[in-house]
Amino acid sequence: MLKLLTNQVVVGPMAGITDDVFRKLIWEQGPALVWTEMISAQALLYNNPRTWQMAVSADEKGPVVVQLFGKEPDLMARAAQKLRELKPAALDINMGCPAPKIVNNGEGAALLKNPSLAAAIVQAMVEAVELPVLAKIRLGFDEEHKNAVEVAEQLAAAGAAAITVHGRTRSQFYGGRANWEEIRRVKEAVPVPVIGSGDIFTPEDAGKMLAVAGTDAVMLARGILGNPWLIGRTVKYLATGAAPPEPEMKERWVMMLRHFELAVARKGEQQGVVQMRKHLAWYTKGLPGAARLREEIMHATEAERVRQILKSYFKVR
Repeated sequence: MLKLLTNQVVVGPMAGITDDVFRKLIWEQGPALVWTEMISAQALLYNNPRTWQMAVSADEKGPVVVQLFGKEPDLMARAAQKLRELKPAALDINMGCPAPKIVNNGEGAALLKNPSLAAAIVQAMVEAVELPVLAKIRLGFDEEHKNAVEVAEQLAAAGAAAITVHGRTRSQFYGGRANWEEIRRVKEAVPVPVIGSGDIFTPEDAGKMLAVAGTDAVMLARGILGNPWLIGRTVKYLATGAAPPEPEMKERWVMMLRHFELAVARKGEQQGVVQMRKHLAWYTKGLPGAARLREEIMHATEAERVRQILKSYFKVR
């Protein structure tokens, strides 16, 4: 697994966000690894076309980790075998998603309540494929059941090649502060690489996490929403101690428009326009007059109208 970490920055899975369109832009920023959105193992086995579209695309520019979610060891193993044809760098098991519809089905963070089942899933996948099998966990299900060390130890013993730890419990969702000290406890307890996740919004945050948690790498996620430059700036900061400056307005404009055009070309005009609304809102967060700009974008239904709105705002002709 360590050979895949060509630097200490990876980009984590985000549902509805880290699709193949966004990954094209992410790769340009130089991360070591990029995760797909979380993918249903059961839907893969049903050969759902939309689910397969979420996995590795033919023109990926770097090593992709496909993240699966499910609760049945045999089903997860069979899904892993099907994914081999896409040649991902590794497979990851989602054991941290806090969404009620996932947890109530016994998947995602619900697996933290059953470490032996979580370990059985890892073992089944390890025996099914030669690819590295990873797992992404949280500190525990809630404050009364912080068992990340126990879970991580069982996962490592079952053959997990690396473990990502988000420094919150399931009950916290994304509130409060991530506890990096608790991540360190996991790092000190297992013999496999540990990746730290949670509250990395600046390059300096990444450096602090590495110092506090002692992890092998940091996972960027929410911090890159509307800010993919955070990836490259963090890679540079960790390598040299100096972060490149924030992007200027023209650079923001170019990235936004490229992202928009890629989405429309890949998904079609209607779906592309709808799915890009959230991204455009993130890209423009904090800019002067951004509230009105976002309102106009949210009501636009045609690609050309979105282009006109953006060009007018950025005064690009």
